[in-house]
Amino acid sequence: MVRLRSSLRLYPSGLPRLTLSRHTRLALLLVLATAILEVFLHTQNWAVRQPDHELDEPFYTSCQEPAIEQPREKAAMVMLVRNQELMKALKTIQSIEKHFNQWYHYPIVFLNDEPFTEEFISVMNTTVSGEARFELVPKKDWLFPEWMDVTDAKAAIKAQGQAGILYAGLETYHHMCRFYSGKFYTLEALKAYKWYWRIEPDVNFYCSITYDPFVEMTKHDKVYGFTIALPEEPRTCPSLFRKMADYKESNNILTTELWKATVAASWMPWPLRSFMSWFGHRDRFGDGWSLCHYWSNFEIANLDFFRGKEYQRLFEYLDKTGGFYYERWGDAAVHSLALHMLLPSHKVHHFEDFGYRHDWFYQCPANAPDGQLLHSKLLPIGPFYPEREGGIGCRCECDGSRTRNFPAYCTDKLKKPNTARRLSMVEFVCSWFS
Repeated sequence: MVRLRSSLRLYPSGLPRLTLSRHTRLALLLVLATAILEVFLHTQNWAVRQPDHELDEPFYTSCQEPAIEQPREKAAMVMLVRNQELMKALKTIQSIEKHFNQWYHYPIVFLNDEPFTEEFISVMNTTVSGEARFELVPKKDWLFPEWMDVTDAKAAIKAQGQAGILYAGLETYHHMCRFYSGKFYTLEALKAYKWYWRIEPDVNFYCSITYDPFVEMTKHDKVYGFTIALPEEPRTCPSLFRKMADYKESNNILTTELWKATVAASWMPWPLRSFMSWFGHRDRFGDGWSLCHYWSNFEIANLDFFRGKEYQRLFEYLDKTGGFYYERWGDAAVHSLALHMLLPSHKVHHFEDFGYRHDWFYQCPANAPDGQLLHSKLLPIGPFYPEREGGIGCRCECDGSRTRNFPAYCTDKLKKPNTARRLSMVEFVCSWFS
């Protein structure tokens, strides 16, 4: 018989207590130390490499005299809008014309899944300073894909609505998310352009944009620009990150620093970590997505990237899974994860000098000290808020003292030196017991 080297002792409470032998305690301590070491190495594998220089400086940190004679890029502003949203669209166009397009006169392409009314066309033609184009979205790019079981998809949409998932009970919202995730980029109406600036009905711009962002994006080798980053609503896309991660793995796509920056490495030791994959927003190894994404109601981006083979192949894969209808995958989350998968960090730009509002989220910088070009004949006289130390805005109509926005943490780990530091082993072990 094998004799167990432990004993049961009775304490005043009358309850027995198991005591372990010295060798057993050492074995357990060794297992614990091994688990801690394995988790430390795993999380360090996901640590973002510290940059040695600024990766994403603002293009300008004060007002510039608009370069009205400067050559333009092949670019357009694009708005998807319905006829009944005329007044909301007018508000946006008046704002973008006042703060930017009155100097640069870029064309504005209006998209609708129904023909525009004469009233809508007339109002916009008298408001824009450049060309206004009114385009009909083809039905094949807007409605359910041909291969999908429409009855099944509509039942899924109804169930999502009954569950109270944000906008998920609206069939048109699913169509819009799928359209903006892929079909938008292949529209015949956009083939003449290399760049697009997405604008939406009922938004505000608060600062004068006195330089040409399309020219600066080209000059600095950028692909995508955003204003607001925030967490995605978790219930809209529980399987999206897993699908993306599986695609990345099956196609042997190397892990970028941007991908690392948006992944929260699991602190569960192997092999328990794999059980975490049963939960939403995790890859098959159990590591999770932070839900960070760029809010796509504002984006300035290179069309060649999104209509290129790499991105379109990824979109077709996602489309075939049915997640745009069986769940409510948003185009913002799809864009963001695709960018993180396929691009190096310096290709993404945060327009932190732009004042912008959509719904209840907004950002607005303070005005740059000694940088408002008060004697300019092109810039509007006002009103705008006084300058503040540390401000980078141009004639902003808000003081920059508060912003209802989330930090651009998708890239903050990559943006500046010394913001992404690896933990030492001692710090890591201490964090376990803190």
